[in-house]
Amino acid sequence: MKLHISHITRYRYADPVTDSVNEIRLTPATDERQSCHQHSISVEPNAPMFAYEDYFGNKVHAFTVNAPHTMLTVRTATVVTTKEPPAAGAAAAMPSEKEWAWLQGDEALDRFAEYLLPTGYTELSPAISAFTDALGPQDIGVLGWLERLSADIQAEFIYDPEATNVYTKAADLLEFRRGVCQDFAHLMLACCRLKGIPARYVSGYHFVGDLRGGNADFEQASHAWVEAYVPSAGWRGFDPTNASPIGERYVKLGHGLDYRDIVPFKGVYIGSGAQELDVHVDVSRLED
Repeated sequence: MKLHISHITRYRYADPVTDSVNEIRLTPATDERQSCHQHSISVEPNAPMFAYEDYFGNKVHAFTVNAPHTMLTVRTATVVTTKEPPAAGAAAAMPSEKEWAWLQGDEALDRFAEYLLPTGYTELSPAISAFTDALGPQDIGVLGWLERLSADIQAEFIYDPEATNVYTKAADLLEFRRGVCQDFAHLMLACCRLKGIPARYVSGYHFVGDLRGGNADFEQASHAWVEAYVPSAGWRGFDPTNASPIGERYVKLGHGLDYRDIVPFKGVYIGSGAQELDVHVDVSRLED
């Protein structure tokens, strides 16, 4: 599937600000499931930009606007080709007890230690432990257990953009019983790590426009999900917001331990007064 993505972020400031230092992580990854063919970034006011890869291999663009300004706008335009991921293959044939045993062994711990530790957003609590234990036995294997976890989160919690904010933690979702994709992903991360399954937070886009009679707007398009490591199958994607497999409708921007590592746009500036943020994301399908 070939997709065109337009992403516009605009800050308006009540009073002029200066020395605005920013980082953006809005460049789609290129991997076995997707290829980024075109990608452009423009900044107003105009500013020089440099790029680098962060610790997780995500492409980062950084820039600074020193002169006084009352508006900052960043536009990206991208063309990405996606495809369905490879089948799980050998993982389904591997005995479940061997899968779980491998995850508890030294090889897994050495390779994935950072993806097994709690973070600020995924710190453990008695409620998270109880929710994880309620999923039942592990005899269905790692992949089956992850699919069950993803489906249970989607079924038990209500999607509500007004219920939480970017600072909400996984334990808070269990209290509020409603939230957004970021919250659902953080809860799944916490449960995976509690069970010894390496898991990482993914930021990207989800295209559903042709299923709803048009393009995918901001609420539909900007998305977060989870990648968890399945023995013999590698990293597999799971969407606990929609309980659907990660396929050609998903475009990955990058991954990290939690939301903090893959914030699409972040920065600091010198100035006071109120600011307004306006984000518009549109994803449309192109002819192959």
